[in-house]
Amino acid sequence: MQLKSNNENLPHHVIKSARVTEKTTHLSERHNCFVFEVANTANKLDIKRAVEETWSVRVLSVRTQSRVGKSRRHRGLVGTTQAKKIAIVKLHSDDRLSLY
Repeated sequence: MQLKSNNENLPHHVIKSARVTEKTTHLSERHNCFVFEVANTANKLDIKRAVEETWSVRVLSVRTQSRVGKSRRHRGLVGTTQAKKIAIVKLHSDDRLSLY
């Protein structure tokens, strides 16, 4: 296991933002799952600890997706969009988040 500096383990460094779309709203209402954009270096344990510390809830599972940046052209120059990491967090049935 790789050791990280203390700044990367802080909850507000791990969780960047909550993703609010029709699909994530459906997940939160029906399955008590919430979707967050997280730091690319964060692992499942970091994400679980960050959510539990920030909102005082019990996390059952964490699923992650790493999205590779796409190549884009603008005025003849080639660049790429940023790579993103998405976390889908399932909470205990008694716990709720009021993000939306």
